[in-house]
Amino acid sequence: MSAYQPAPIKPLIPFSVVEQIDARVGRIEKVEDIADSEKLVRLRVNFGDHIRSIVVGMKKERENPGEIEGRQALFIVNLEPRRIRGELSEGMLFDIGYADGITPVLAVPEAQVPDGVRAG
Repeated sequence: MSAYQPAPIKPLIPFSVVEQIDARVGRIEKVEDIADSEKLVRLRVNFGDHIRSIVVGMKKERENPGEIEGRQALFIVNLEPRRIRGELSEGMLFDIGYADGITPVLAVPEAQVPDGVRAG
C-alpha cells in the first residue's frame, strides 16, 4: 500500500475571504434516510438557538450513519440554502478526508462546547 501524498496547497487568498465563512459547532440530533438516494441522509442539527436541516452524502461512507447522532461537529452555516435531490440543505458539514478520497471523519471539538459556538 502506498503512503498518502498530500494534495498541493491551493492558491493564496486574502484573510478577508476567511472572515466571510461562518463555521459553527452543531449537535447532530437526528440522522434521517433520504429515500431513493444511495448516498444522501438528512441531518437535523441544533445550533443552540435554532435547528437546521443539512443534507450530506454519507450512506456509502458509514455502515450506520445514525452512529453520529448526539455528536458535535463543525458546519458551515452561511451558505445559501440549496436543494439536493428535492431536499433543502441549510449548510454544509465540514468533514475531513472526502476531498482526498479518504473515508471522511467528522471535524469535532476536543471537548464539549455550547452548540452554535463559532470556529476561527
